[in-house]
Amino acid sequence: MYQQSKRMFDILISLILSPFAGIIILLAIVAIKLEEKGPAFYYAQRIGKNREIFRMYKLRSMYVNAPDIRLEDGSTFNSEDDSRITKVGRLLRKTSIDELPQIFNVLKGDMSFIGPRPDSANWVDEYTEEEKVIHTVRPGITGYNQAIHRNAVGTKEKLQNDIYYVKHMSLLFDIKIIVLTVKILLIPKNVYRQ
Repeated sequence: MYQQSKRMFDILISLILSPFAGIIILLAIVAIKLEEKGPAFYYAQRIGKNREIFRMYKLRSMYVNAPDIRLEDGSTFNSEDDSRITKVGRLLRKTSIDELPQIFNVLKGDMSFIGPRPDSANWVDEYTEEEKVIHTVRPGITGYNQAIHRNAVGTKEKLQNDIYYVKHMSLLFDIKIIVLTVKILLIPKNVYRQ
């Protein structure tokens, strides 16, 4: 029952938010194009439910052809003074506006509003048996780890938080995550990993 109501919630909220998100996305596209020619969107191959690979939508926050830099644990390098990020991109990341197009991933059924953040498809074979439980649910735009740490922790800690969420999923837990997410967006912190 919870899983069906969660999917219905995702569809309903996506439909309600789409017009407003669309306006913000259009304004962001104009800003991106004014700063630098190139695509406004970034498409990332991500691991979804049942380990299926899907294309996740984001607004581009880096310069065209910026190199993909990874930390030792496989997580994406990010820092406040990252020269790969455009001026507009810094604002998009700080406010998480770059994630707004994922509303359309939610509508398609690739994602949920709340769930483990999807990892790069390059890491699909790197999970332990314990960690694979993450792929039994739809990945989320936000999730437990995002709500409490955003980008401040390493891959293994993130995965442990995602496992905890999957094992304790409930309506009340989802409401708590929504409240914590709103709080972390209103008072931005941990946008970059130190």
